[in-house]
Amino acid sequence: MIADVLGITFLSPGRLWLLVGVAALALSYVVLQTRRRSYAVKFTNLSLLDSVAPKRPGWRRHLPAVLMLVGLAGLVGSLAKPATDMRVPRERATIIVAIDTSLSMAATDVAPNRIEAAQAAAKSFIRMLPDRINVGLVTFNGVAQLKVPPTQDHEQLIAAIDQIRLGERTAIGEAIFASLDAIKNAAPVDGSKTDDKDVPARIVVMSDGSTTAGRPDAEAAAAAKKQGVPVSTIAFGTPEGTIRIEGEPEPVNVAVDGPALEAIANATGGSFFEATTGHQLERVYKDIGSSIGYTTEQRDISDRFVAASLVALAVAAAASQLWFSRLP
Repeated sequence: MIADVLGITFLSPGRLWLLVGVAALALSYVVLQTRRRSYAVKFTNLSLLDSVAPKRPGWRRHLPAVLMLVGLAGLVGSLAKPATDMRVPRERATIIVAIDTSLSMAATDVAPNRIEAAQAAAKSFIRMLPDRINVGLVTFNGVAQLKVPPTQDHEQLIAAIDQIRLGERTAIGEAIFASLDAIKNAAPVDGSKTDDKDVPARIVVMSDGSTTAGRPDAEAAAAAKKQGVPVSTIAFGTPEGTIRIEGEPEPVNVAVDGPALEAIANATGGSFFEATTGHQLERVYKDIGSSIGYTTEQRDISDRFVAASLVALAVAAAASQLWFSRLP
């Protein structure tokens, strides 16, 4: 159906049966025009007919009637309550962005290096989120720190991301626990007191390695699942990444550990992504932002049908008055 192609759903489709009346009007118009043409043919003195009516309206004669039928069909469509899916910002949600700040993030396999590319992508992600979403920032190396509690002041987060400093070891599990605590302590965005389950929440963890400190990933994933908070993870970097460590004669390989991060996502109902360049990381963040910062809802668009119908009827009336000095 045309409605399916246009992505329109009619909430009261039974009212579309009124289109039968519009179709009957259209049929009666066609029949009347056919009879009129038949009468004109019976008038055999064509030269006299041309002298009496040298300028016949042609297609203009039918335009007002067609527009009137379109307008009536549109009004019937509006009565059937048309609706379509629309992407709308979430009004109440909390998102925690957890960024790995271990020394391996200094690897230059991603230009200019992993951490700077991660900072740029994270800032773009935060800027694309709806203003009324609470966003918090957790950084983690050997320990996890809540740098910015969930807030609607997104510029505060962006400023904090610019201040990130690297440290030794990686504590992904601790980062998830710190994020869960931040979500639990976050006030609803509208200031009301509600059940935590009523407020959607999500954790986004970006890391390039596996846990080397703190509580294990499995324990943190179990806690997130218990609280009903999905953890989406991004494995950032390449298998060829290396860093220079003082005292080591050769560069040390810091390959990204995708399977460990994928396991966390699978255990919590989140999504797992891999990014090997800064551009890919930005695209991943954009996909995540679209899925957790916005929702798809059915919105009533009957006003659009009414407006289009009134325009069609008004044009029909104006054309009929202009060309034939009467209403259709």
